[in-house]
Amino acid sequence: MARCVTGLPFQYGLFTLMAPNGKEPMTERETLEMDVLLVGAGPANLSCALHLTRLINVHNEVARKSGGRGLGEVNIAVIEKAAEIGAHQMSGAVLDPTSLTELMPDYEAQGAPLEADVGEEHVYFFTRTGKISIPIPPPLRNHGNYVISLNQFVRWLGEKCELMGVNVFPEFPGVEMLYDGEKVVGVRTGDKGVDKNGEPKVNFEPGVDIQAKVTVLGEGVRGSLTKQMVKRLKLDEQRDPQVYSVGVKELWEMPDDRFKAGSVIHTMGWPFDSHTFGGTWVYGMRGRIIDIGSVVGLDYRDPGIDPHHEFQKFKSHPFIAKLLEGGKMIRYGAKAMPVGGWYTMPKLASHGVLIAGDSAAMLNGERLKGIHLAIKAGMLAAETILEALIAGDYSNNRLSAFESRVKESFIGQELYKSRNFHQGFDRGRNIGMIAAGISTITGGRLPRKLPIKAGHLHLEKLPQRGIESGENRYAGLKYDDKLIINKLTDVYYSNTEHDEDQPCHLKVADPSICVDRCTVEYGNPCQNFCPANVYEMVGDGDDRRLQINFSNCVHCKTCDIMDPYQIIDWTPPEGGGGPNYRNM
Repeated sequence: MARCVTGLPFQYGLFTLMAPNGKEPMTERETLEMDVLLVGAGPANLSCALHLTRLINVHNEVARKSGGRGLGEVNIAVIEKAAEIGAHQMSGAVLDPTSLTELMPDYEAQGAPLEADVGEEHVYFFTRTGKISIPIPPPLRNHGNYVISLNQFVRWLGEKCELMGVNVFPEFPGVEMLYDGEKVVGVRTGDKGVDKNGEPKVNFEPGVDIQAKVTVLGEGVRGSLTKQMVKRLKLDEQRDPQVYSVGVKELWEMPDDRFKAGSVIHTMGWPFDSHTFGGTWVYGMRGRIIDIGSVVGLDYRDPGIDPHHEFQKFKSHPFIAKLLEGGKMIRYGAKAMPVGGWYTMPKLASHGVLIAGDSAAMLNGERLKGIHLAIKAGMLAAETILEALIAGDYSNNRLSAFESRVKESFIGQELYKSRNFHQGFDRGRNIGMIAAGISTITGGRLPRKLPIKAGHLHLEKLPQRGIESGENRYAGLKYDDKLIINKLTDVYYSNTEHDEDQPCHLKVADPSICVDRCTVEYGNPCQNFCPANVYEMVGDGDDRRLQINFSNCVHCKTCDIMDPYQIIDWTPPEGGGGPNYRNM
C-alpha cells in the first residue's frame, strides 16, 4: 500500500509508540520504506544523491534500449536536521574544483555560487604587533581554486537534487540507528512537540522509522549517529583516535573595496602559544564582505584556552584591526572539523551502511580543505550503491568496495600524503613544523607514522600547571562590541534559535563531576571551549551547579569532543533548531 507524505510516495507501516515519558501508549509511529537513505544534507550526501540519480537514469535507459533489466524507480531520500538545506553549513572556505568538475562539468553555467577566483595570496607569521611574510607552502597555494560560501553552495546542490526528483527533507534529525542484528536497516527520526519534562505537547508529532536498503551517514563532524554506530560495530578498531579542531568565523561588511574578492591571507604564530595548534584566515568575498576566522586544535594543554577569545585576540592585532576599521560584523558561526586524516578514518562500510565526508574524517588538514573530498566520496558512494542495487546485495562484502574506491582515488592519495600533518603538531608547533617540512620535501613519504592520542587527553590539570581555578588568561582583552565581540553578541549574529520548551539536547552523564571534580582539576573548561556560552557554573558552595543554556548551541560539537571526562553527549535537538547561517 502506498501513501503520500509531504507530497511524496512511501511504503509505510504502523506500530505503537510509547509516550516520551515511557508511561503509556500514545500514538502510532510510521515506518517509511526507501531504497537509499542519506543522513545529512552536506556536500558528500547531496553529491551522492545527484550522482546516483544520474547513474540510475543511465542504467535504466541502457536497459530499456538493450532489453535488459532496469532498476525501475528508486526512492532516494536525504534527511537534514536544519530548518532548511544549508542552514547548518559553515566553512572557510576555499574550494578545490577538481571533484565539482567531475560531478558537474558545466557548474558555472549551472549557476554554482562561487564568490571569486583566488587572486592575491599571502601567508604571514604573526608576532604580537608585527608580521613576517613567508613563502606560501605548496599545500596552501590556492590559484585555480575559488572562495565560496559553503552555506550557499550546499543550498544550490540541494536545489539540483530536488530538480532531479530526490526527496529532500529538512527538519528531520536522525536520532537512532535501526538494526537487524548487526545490519543497519535505517534510521529513526526525532519526535517533535515534546516539552522540557518529556511530556507531549498539543503539537506533538512522532518521528518516523525510515527503513532503507542502504543508509549513508554524511552528517558532518562528530555525527551523533556515526558515533553510536562506529562504537557498536567496532568500525574504529586498529584506527587512531579521531582528533579535531574548531573554527570560529565572522563576516564583516566593509565600507569600501580595500580587500578584493578572491584575496586570501593565512597566518600562524600569535595569538597561539607553542603548544596550541592554530591558524587564521582572511578571505575576500563579493559585496565588500570579508570572511575572517581562526582554527584552534582541540588538543591544547591549557584548560583556560577559549577558541572564541583567541579569535578576538587575533582581531586586535594592528594589521587586522586596521583591515577591519570602519567595517561592521554581520554574521558569526563556529564548527568543529576532523583533522586526524588517514589513520583516524573509521571503516567506511558495513552491512547496509556507508560513511562519507566529515563523518569519516575526510579532511586534508594540511591543505585546510575537505569539500572536494566530500564531493568525490559522495560520487564513489553512489557508484558503490548502484552496483549493490543491480546485484540486490547490500552486505558488507558488496559495500566494502566503497572503501577500496576511496583509497584508490585522489582522496586516498591526498590523505595518505598528509597522514602525519596533525600528528606532528600533537607534540607542539615547533616539532609540527619540522615534521610538515620533512613531509613536503619527501612528498609525504617521511615521517612514516607518528602516534597520536585523543585531544582531550592533552588537557593538563590546574595543579599540574601551577595555577588556580578561576584564573583568566584573557583579562586584558577589552570587549567593545565593535572590533572585539563578546560571545553572546556573536551568538545573536549566528541566528540561532531553539524552542526552549524541549528536553535539553546536551546530555551530561553525571553533573556532580562538574562540581566535585572538574572545578578543582580543570576549572570547568566547558565555560571556555564552548564558543556559544552554553555552559555556565552558577551559584556558590553547596548551591554550585552546572547551567546549560542549550538554546545558544550552534551545533559545533566542541563540548562532545573536548570534555575531559567524556561525559557530555551532543544529541540532535528538535528538528529545525540551531543556527541559521547565511553566506557562511
